[in-house]
Amino acid sequence: MSSPKTEFIVEDLISKIYQKRYSSGKLPPERELAELYNVSRYTIQKALKQLIGMGLLNPRQGNGVFINEKMSGNPLVFNSVTQVPYKDLKSQMLYLKKVPALPKLQRIFNLQDNEMVWEFCRIRIVNYQKTQIETGYIPCTLFPVMTSEVIEDSIQNFALEEGYRISHFMTNYSSTQLTREEADILNCRKNTPAFLIKSRGFLRDGSVFVSSEIIAINYECTYVVPFNKNIFHKRRRPG
Repeated sequence: MSSPKTEFIVEDLISKIYQKRYSSGKLPPERELAELYNVSRYTIQKALKQLIGMGLLNPRQGNGVFINEKMSGNPLVFNSVTQVPYKDLKSQMLYLKKVPALPKLQRIFNLQDNEMVWEFCRIRIVNYQKTQIETGYIPCTLFPVMTSEVIEDSIQNFALEEGYRISHFMTNYSSTQLTREEADILNCRKNTPAFLIKSRGFLRDGSVFVSSEIIAINYECTYVVPFNKNIFHKRRRPG
């Protein structure tokens, strides 16, 4: 987790980027930012590293850090996992098996009665701490072969390597409490508050390539969404 100072700088810079405060499209130098926020250059570097990881900034060697204009006008979602470098993220597979697609999964993946899906369960480890349990499904029609290496690496990356074009993800957040089994896996107490995160990944043709549920502890999520006046007024209308 980032320090409070780093989190403040990240959120403040995001706010200024969305407010178009940097008309040149370029951030001030690190030294100037350090003086502005009264912190060390190291703290500034950590904040910039997070923003680069989110895709908001592009560093250009010898020329500074520039704003990614393609991102600055779109909704932005970042959480306590997306802010962690891949080298500090690990997945440990609990199981991977091929199972018949039950009616709910048939509807999600548009499958027939006799078709199969891959069912997997993995633990996400962040900075050497178990923080998430993910149980998910992948249609065998799209991925006839699946391995533990893929599950412990990146399903999204595997889909791209297989030539699929990913469109978007739909995610639902709700609150829950850890069961005894979940608590034992995450080294917590039973009934510890947690997030239940349901997610589906869609390809460009509209088909779902992965559906999963994640139980997460020590989880934070921040949304930056541009104000839509038309939607606001529609919601205000009576009836």
